[in-house]
Amino acid sequence: MNRRTTGTEDRRELQMARSMCWHCQSEMAGEYFCDRCVKVQPVSKDLDYFTCFGLPRRLAIDPQTLETKFYELSRAFHPDFYQNKSDAEQTISLDNSAMLNTAYRTLRDPIQRAEYLLDLEAGSVKEIRTTPPADLFEEILELQDTLDEFRASDRASHNASTLRTKLQADRATLEQRQQDMEAQLQQLFGRWDALQDRGEATEQTRAERASILKSMRDLLSNRTYVKNIVNDLVETIA
Repeated sequence: MNRRTTGTEDRRELQMARSMCWHCQSEMAGEYFCDRCVKVQPVSKDLDYFTCFGLPRRLAIDPQTLETKFYELSRAFHPDFYQNKSDAEQTISLDNSAMLNTAYRTLRDPIQRAEYLLDLEAGSVKEIRTTPPADLFEEILELQDTLDEFRASDRASHNASTLRTKLQADRATLEQRQQDMEAQLQQLFGRWDALQDRGEATEQTRAERASILKSMRDLLSNRTYVKNIVNDLVETIA
């Protein structure tokens, strides 16, 4: 693979792990391949997934654009092209491919993409609720009692059949609640993207950013809690 003949339009001007080529020590201009020795360069460990694909930190991403960029970079880093290269180049190609695959899986899923953006902008989103949201507190406690009663019942009994019917209704209610949360998230995603597109750096903008991020964090946390309850329901009454 001769990178010298591909032309400047094929260069990926993204951050590298270092400012100098690991092999010939010449200065790097941000491409994935050294202009002087044509050796593949490691992707920066600090490179965020959006930048990896040349995308802004927006929550609306065109799937086709993401996929196209993914396959472009996949071809450049695919380990099959490095089987006859040095151990260092093989390791770099494997590491770059692994990072690229993780980035693609994360960004192609809207919820994972939002969680990742939150991680970048405001710290980890993994502070998931361990207690029900306030508006679901009584409902979840009653549901847990019904689940416990169902687990302890004779599955062939009339009582178990009645409990199963109730749990199925509870599942439908919670799944609707989850869909409502996802609709609210979509609205927040739109607000975030509009804010990003404005590119303002005023105090009001910073406050709005913080408010949107907090709302997204709370909704994602609540959604994950409800999703876990639904999964428990499905597994129990299956």
